[in-house]
Amino acid sequence: MLLLKEADFRKEIKTAPRAGYVFVGEEDYLKGFALRAAEEAFCPDSALSIFNVLRIDGLDLSPQSLLDALTPLPMMCERKLVLVTGFHFQGLHPEEIDALFEALEMLPEFDYNTLIFSLSAAFDPGNLPKKASPLLQRLIDHGLTPVWFDRITGVKLTAWVQKHFLHHGIEASPAFCTDMIEYCGHSMFILASEIDKLSFYLLAHGKHVPDGESMLRVCTPANEYDAFSFANALIAGEADKALTILDDYRFRRVDPLMILGEVTRVISEMLVVQAMMAEGASTPEIASAFKPPMHEFRIGIYQKGLRKTSEKRVRRALDACVAADASLKRSLGNKDYGPLERLICTI
Repeated sequence: MLLLKEADFRKEIKTAPRAGYVFVGEEDYLKGFALRAAEEAFCPDSALSIFNVLRIDGLDLSPQSLLDALTPLPMMCERKLVLVTGFHFQGLHPEEIDALFEALEMLPEFDYNTLIFSLSAAFDPGNLPKKASPLLQRLIDHGLTPVWFDRITGVKLTAWVQKHFLHHGIEASPAFCTDMIEYCGHSMFILASEIDKLSFYLLAHGKHVPDGESMLRVCTPANEYDAFSFANALIAGEADKALTILDDYRFRRVDPLMILGEVTRVISEMLVVQAMMAEGASTPEIASAFKPPMHEFRIGIYQKGLRKTSEKRVRRALDACVAADASLKRSLGNKDYGPLERLICTI
């Protein structure tokens, strides 16, 4: 099965676009970015876009509205772009889905179109690239090439945040960008909004370098689970909360090895912070002990989580993570959440 990556799609759409694409995957922000890139590629002249770039909101999609968009010829362009966004298969009766696919069968008749279905992260694409879900397979069989939009994490997300700040003239260090991700969450939609908000605040006060105090004053903390939340739940012995967080990771199809790697890193860092706290080290001294230096804001978060935890419990959690890592690498790796469940229940 042909499965395009986002970068492949953006190259292809400029030179040899296909009859149709279906956007699937976890990162909806990048889907919107790719749709804008497709619009620019198809119709650089914005005056003609009203004729050559047609959008159908998912709530308005029907077999007839789809055919109405596909039928007209492009105006002063070789091809026309038809975008379907915000559409959900959930709630449709089987006969309604069948009628929609009957309309899609007409796509080859109007070969001057490129049709893009942008489906949300909630859509189940199956076990790609090996096997598509039944609905995705039907879309593929009707001429739509799947494009995968993976969730951006780690170093790539940090670099994206830094670049977004720089667009506003704000010089954010990688350490600060990492802290902002942990505070505001991993959603690129939310991060983009929070970066804009913080940037405008800093510029209004004559600043060009962000700081933790400004972030706490301006930005909204995320209501999502992350490695720090998971590590805290493990150390506190809150099995129910840890299992809830693991269910969230499982729903987002996060690789168990990646989960465990992040949690182990957090617990290792917490152990260092705890040891230096016991020695009476100041927050700046603790921050500078890490290479590269850790942002003081993050040290503060660690200190807050460690005040009610013993060193023995943190070490026990770290040892359990190491054992779980060995177990994961002997098992199915990116599919087996069992070692993580056992980890939660044994600490």
